[in-house]
Amino acid sequence: MSVEEVDTLVVGGGQAGLAMSEHLSKCGVPHLVLERHRIAERWRSERWDSLVTNGPAWHDRFPGMEFPDTDPDAFVPKEEVADYFVAYAEQIAAPVRCGVEVKEVRRNIGRPGFRVETSEGAIEANNVVVATGPFQRPIIPAVVPEDAGPLQIHSSAYRNPGQLPEGAVLVVGAGSSGVQIADELLRAGKRVYLSVGPHDRPPRAYRQRDFCWWLGVLGKWDAQTPGPGTEHVTISVSGARGGHTVDFRRLAAQGMTLVGLTESYKDGVLTFASDLAENLARGDANYMSLLDEADAYVARNGLDLPEEPDARKIEADPPCVTDPIRELSLAEAGITSIIWATGFAVDYSWLKIDAFDEKGKPRHQRGVSVEPGIYFLGLPWQSRRGSSFIWGVWHDARYLADQIATQRKYLEYHESARHKSQR
Repeated sequence: MSVEEVDTLVVGGGQAGLAMSEHLSKCGVPHLVLERHRIAERWRSERWDSLVTNGPAWHDRFPGMEFPDTDPDAFVPKEEVADYFVAYAEQIAAPVRCGVEVKEVRRNIGRPGFRVETSEGAIEANNVVVATGPFQRPIIPAVVPEDAGPLQIHSSAYRNPGQLPEGAVLVVGAGSSGVQIADELLRAGKRVYLSVGPHDRPPRAYRQRDFCWWLGVLGKWDAQTPGPGTEHVTISVSGARGGHTVDFRRLAAQGMTLVGLTESYKDGVLTFASDLAENLARGDANYMSLLDEADAYVARNGLDLPEEPDARKIEADPPCVTDPIRELSLAEAGITSIIWATGFAVDYSWLKIDAFDEKGKPRHQRGVSVEPGIYFLGLPWQSRRGSSFIWGVWHDARYLADQIATQRKYLEYHESARHKSQR
């Protein structure tokens, strides 16, 4: 049986895979993109129904296409994001093959390249770009036993309030997903408890500019490494209902009960850390620091942007903060659902190569693996803070495509020199 051959195989047909395809085409590199489901599938089937982008349409897109019939300052619904990527694939004539799962990648022995086993047969590739993104395997911490009683789902399995049973809900995790889901459930009339860990809390907008703009002009999108102690800090930001600044105290005033970091469970009782006030204060400090930097930028550049003194008003701590709940009986609180907005882990078990550290994370430099011929794209902080965002992955893909094209030129020289010596 013949084996298909391709110079560069891209695994994943989401934003990373399409960005990679565009730049490989521009560099003249023959390639194939394999997607096990549909283009941008995770936007359609692994997100809740009301999700919109966390950045405005002018920012969360590729340079080569705007969102059609969309206000640049609007936050785009998830289905329209998926449709955007389908249209983009057509615009760049990306060679995407859907419905094909990559099962294994191994380096060839005694000759260049890799053998890739797929659900539709084997492929030989000189290079493999892993464009599967950072959201591969949902993490549900082993805190509450599965048979404890409440329905337990990851945020990636949550769709809408109607899928949950009657009763109160505990949402664990106060990043963008957790806080948006908790807010939606509260508005649907649910009794909601929100477990709040360390987080950054930027303003949605300040002085008539979105925080995405501020991070850009202040150079924060280009930060190359997270600050000390911030590696596991989530960002609480929302584009829901036209976009608004996340305010945990306001959520508490509306009826939500805030608790600290979820620590342990025993005999039907959950225990929370005593860090709620500290976590809120840290989020406030992050918020105020961005306002300070923005004000300094306006003054330094003489910009005509109106002052916004109300943005600096912090409401008093609610009772759930001043007298925090440390223990909570799930039965007495009526909690029938727990939603774990606790992030994702990577899964590279199909990559049978020596390219990972002891924690299973890729060893790479700006996506160029220590294993020659293997490249990673879409990783958090791959080259900068913005790497895992739509626009950021596009720029990282351009760098990787250039690296692949450069290696091709070296190999072309080798072949021409070898043939010349044999004459």
